[in-house]
Amino acid sequence: MNVITKTVTLPDGRTITIETGKLAKQADGAVTVRMGNTVLLATVVAAKEAKPDVDFMPLQVEYKEKFSAVGRFPGGFTRREGRASDYEILICRLVDRALRPLFPDDYHAEVYVNVTLFSGDLNELPDQLAGLAASAALAVSDIPFHGPISEVRVVRVDGEFLINPTAEQLERADLDLMVAATLDNIMMVEGEMKEVQESEMLEAIKVAHEAIKDQCRVQVELMEELGTTEKRAYEPEVNDEALKQRIHDELYPKAFEVAMSGDTNKHSRGERLGKIVEDFKATFTDEELEEKSALIDRYYHDVEKEAMRRAILDHGKRLDGRETRTIRPIWCEVDCLPSPHGSAIFTRGETQSLSTVTLGTKNDEKLVDDVLNFGKDRFLLHYNFPPFSTGEAKASRGVSRREIGHGNLAMRALKNMIPENYPYVIRVMSDILESNGSSSMATVCAGTLALMDAGVKIKKPVSGIAMGLISENKGQNYAILSDILGDEDHLGDMDFKVTGTRDGITATQMDIKVDGLSYEILENALAQAREGRLHILDILEDTIAEPRADFKPQTPRITTMLIPKEYIGQVIGPGGKIIQGIQEESGASVNIEETDEGGVIEIAASNKPAIDKALEMINAIVVIPEVGKVYDGTVKSVMPYGAFVEFLPGKEGLLHISEWDWKRFDTIEETGVQEGQKLLVKLLDVDPKTRKFRLSRRAILEKPEGYVEPERRPRRQGGNNDRRNNSNSHRGDRRGGHHHNDNE
Repeated sequence: MNVITKTVTLPDGRTITIETGKLAKQADGAVTVRMGNTVLLATVVAAKEAKPDVDFMPLQVEYKEKFSAVGRFPGGFTRREGRASDYEILICRLVDRALRPLFPDDYHAEVYVNVTLFSGDLNELPDQLAGLAASAALAVSDIPFHGPISEVRVVRVDGEFLINPTAEQLERADLDLMVAATLDNIMMVEGEMKEVQESEMLEAIKVAHEAIKDQCRVQVELMEELGTTEKRAYEPEVNDEALKQRIHDELYPKAFEVAMSGDTNKHSRGERLGKIVEDFKATFTDEELEEKSALIDRYYHDVEKEAMRRAILDHGKRLDGRETRTIRPIWCEVDCLPSPHGSAIFTRGETQSLSTVTLGTKNDEKLVDDVLNFGKDRFLLHYNFPPFSTGEAKASRGVSRREIGHGNLAMRALKNMIPENYPYVIRVMSDILESNGSSSMATVCAGTLALMDAGVKIKKPVSGIAMGLISENKGQNYAILSDILGDEDHLGDMDFKVTGTRDGITATQMDIKVDGLSYEILENALAQAREGRLHILDILEDTIAEPRADFKPQTPRITTMLIPKEYIGQVIGPGGKIIQGIQEESGASVNIEETDEGGVIEIAASNKPAIDKALEMINAIVVIPEVGKVYDGTVKSVMPYGAFVEFLPGKEGLLHISEWDWKRFDTIEETGVQEGQKLLVKLLDVDPKTRKFRLSRRAILEKPEGYVEPERRPRRQGGNNDRRNNSNSHRGDRRGGHHHNDNE
């Protein structure tokens, strides 16, 4: 067994080990990556040949976490790992987006990359090692790949940049970026920030790239030692150079004419471009098309790409006629739906988001039970992309990975603008009704409007914009495009999404498809993005200048209060009896949670009287009973020696027969007292040891003229007179007969 181990040292002295030759040796490539107690196994397998007529890279990346990695059982009936969680899908996307551009353009064999967490460590997060593990597995294989790459997380804590931070450091960071790169080029950036400046983000990317270079060099050493620098031979795409040249000569001028026409309608433009190639195909027989149709489509795609790029680079004219900095027309509307708690429409060109906001209580929190992530989410953003938004005639098939990724980006853009300790659970839902470029950024804008329409006091409005890039000669000639179209994203060299307030960036996502993107280009792209972002913010604020002063009538009202820890049990009551009673009588929803500060109670209802009633009942429980004070009481039970009266919620005291009236009664029946009877009682005494309460009705009645205190009866011998004292829990009293108070 030839086991090879390499070590990477991070700037703070921690180490990452990469090992191959020990596990999963039948895969084309397999490595184990370890940092602390976090251990990932990455494997890669590629088909020997591409399937016929495949003209794309069929790459499948899977990331999976085993619950046994941290000594936990999976939830659910089967007690085994099921479908991928959102967290796992997001890591898959991070790895996929970094790897995909680096396979040869003409390599179309199926490639499967699997990264599995077999040992977990809460201090060494696996997502910041997954890209390195996947690349290393490709590096030790003979699969064609223009790597290696690596991914690291860079954060800023107290003004200092850190690479692959611990979970505790990540919690304190004001900038959190995942960066993927080769030795020479940045490939992917994604993350969130607390309103940082463009220059600070660039500095973070540079710090990350330096750490990535070290990890790439170690992979090169591994390749050289294993002899995998030479990759397997493969059958390149079948080409017909004469056909390719003919298509370029005959169809390029026509495609270029459409590219320069400034047609603002995506479908009209697409139909015109489609007709060009359909007319060309009509010159062939059916037998010829059976052989050449796929080649014609591939070559014509290249013609369209060249026509669009030349129109922009040589003439400064985009497909819809805009200049490079121009943003498509925008219109917005808030309060567009009558029943949701907040709603808004944001339309930019042919991209439209209808977003709604729902405000809920603690019962609406999302429970997170992933392998390393468990807790509750109080801010949710869901993004839906139905096929009709692009005019496709097909059925929706559940939530796609793309929808999860786009929704996560918009969520990160907005979440830091929600006030701290906000009492409501918030769900923003964005339904994309039209799409032609950057629907995730439309979601950010529509989400901002809907939150303000709902009356959520967000700190600042947030807008988002997607930037594109067309470049040639390794960036010597380039054009940065504001507010890109779908075709400009597909045919261009960069998709760079930036969200933020007037004061800084809140989230970003960048995918780069070319080599040689300089930091100068990135800096210019960020500056142009800020210009566009502020333009969009002006329009948002013209639509609704600030959050509404109050919630809409249909929005549930929520009040929170803090009580001492010792009262939590009293508010809940045995088996939840008290808190259920409060909810039933008041009509409000009541939740209580213990924190370091005490018990946090959340009261929610659709009307203020219900909240006020619940508050009154809770305050009555947590209040300290005052000796000498008169209370409204309810008779809970009748004993031969008196009645037990609830004078505050959850607090009962004994109203002895002798304290019923100034008149003497021999039996309790003579008083006429009944269970459920309402009456006023006065608190006479609280036993300091047992906290039992002694009540009196007689003390608040007028004393009759000439009243003479009756002669005291002699005290019984051998009885447990403690039972005659007042108590919250009085089962013992109910066993006795007719006992009079000692001081009767």
